[in-house]
Amino acid sequence: MQLVGDTTGLWLLLAVVVAILVRTFIVSGIKVLKEWERVAILRLGKFKGIKGPGIIWIFPMLDKIAMKVSKRLLTYAFKTERSLTRDNVPVVVDAVMYFKVIDEEKAILEVERYTVAVELAAQTTLRETIGKVTLDELLSEREQIAVHLQELIDEKTEHWGVKVTSVEIRDVVIPSALQDAMSREAQAERERRARITLAQAELEAAESMLQAAKKYEESSVGFVLRTWNIMQEISKNANLIIMVPTNIPEVGLAAGTATALTAGTGGVRVPNRGSE
Repeated sequence: MQLVGDTTGLWLLLAVVVAILVRTFIVSGIKVLKEWERVAILRLGKFKGIKGPGIIWIFPMLDKIAMKVSKRLLTYAFKTERSLTRDNVPVVVDAVMYFKVIDEEKAILEVERYTVAVELAAQTTLRETIGKVTLDELLSEREQIAVHLQELIDEKTEHWGVKVTSVEIRDVVIPSALQDAMSREAQAERERRARITLAQAELEAAESMLQAAKKYEESSVGFVLRTWNIMQEISKNANLIIMVPTNIPEVGLAAGTATALTAGTGGVRVPNRGSE
């Protein structure tokens, strides 16, 4: 009876140990991945598949997680140090790139450390692009150059399962001496446009005066009215009394009106010849 009891206790102890080992084996293979995370599973060195997100289980000792990949949009800020444009101007261009993994298998199996590869590709592409454009094009066509950069980088990274969504040029730094020269050039250009505008205004005014002269030439009454109007304005500004000669042609008699020129507190009325 004692032998049977010892055997039963031994088997019970063995069962407990096995249960603990099985539990440890199962628990050790459980992994929890976030919503944006994916992992590549290698079984005995061979690619088995992509798993995630949520709770996954891998076979301990046989399976191995090769790499964890994020499906979120990634940001990389980069710049070139003293790159030369096509017209040999040294510039420093500061840019930012947005990219994300669209094929986890390629990002893990086709390239080692895909983030580093994408960053290096962005730097070299930016330097190459700067060397193909002039400084004026770089300053005035940032958006077009950024779109061209995005297309070139995306062509390189698509083989790695990475999609470049956009590239933005944040700043272009040029030498201070060149900045002063460009400032003087811009000021000279503004002065040139101002002089052209003034000349055009003078031309339009001259043309209008010639048209008015032709109108006055066609109408003597209109010319006389304009003359009296000018005399009235002079009298107001100079605070004078203008004496109107009696030999100036009469205007407005058909309407039964008489014209008076006023200045200050006094004035002179044009005599009506009909009353003489």
